[in-house]
Amino acid sequence: MDRVKTILHVLNEMFPNAQCELVHNNGFELLIAVMLSAQTTDKSVNLLTDSLFKKYHTPQDFLQVPLEELEQDLRRIGLYKNKAKNIQKMCQILLDQFDGEVPSSQVELETLPGVGRKTANVVLSVWFGVPRIAVDTHVERVSKRLKLAYLNDNVHQVEEKLMRKIPRDKWSDTHHKMIFFGRYHCTARNPKCDECPLQDLCRYPNINVRKNG
Repeated sequence: MDRVKTILHVLNEMFPNAQCELVHNNGFELLIAVMLSAQTTDKSVNLLTDSLFKKYHTPQDFLQVPLEELEQDLRRIGLYKNKAKNIQKMCQILLDQFDGEVPSSQVELETLPGVGRKTANVVLSVWFGVPRIAVDTHVERVSKRLKLAYLNDNVHQVEEKLMRKIPRDKWSDTHHKMIFFGRYHCTARNPKCDECPLQDLCRYPNINVRKNG
């Protein structure tokens, strides 16, 4: 079995039910949740949106309050002022250009304020079922440790390499499994190397040896 197949097999064995952990009931809520998740954990976003989505249901709802009120509703997470401003701008564009609906194309999604390639990829993958690999901090770290990308690759280069190496029909599923692997096993600090079935394929122990040597 080659290294990519081995990695996919192990990820599937470890996290067979990996899926998006951002709580949402529709594409609009998912888009808001992903926008809020920048530099914040999914757990923190879910704690916030549990009350946020009871107050705001539609793009109109987010626009009917002053920016300062929305900022206060978001202040429990980082960058809340920028996120509040982008959410209101995004909601206005949804109403003006997309009949209040979340667009289903990469190009259209990336025209929305606060929506970059990663956010668009998550929405396309999770809500619209389009094969995508969204490279967040976990996917980037795991890809580089498992030698699926070079250490100096940027996130776009990591995404391109993963798309070349992983079968298209496994992109979205693998994206979730890599996030779970990075979030619960191959963590940034103190990864569980001693019990990792992918240790032989990983460059991380060697990095440690060099650092400790």
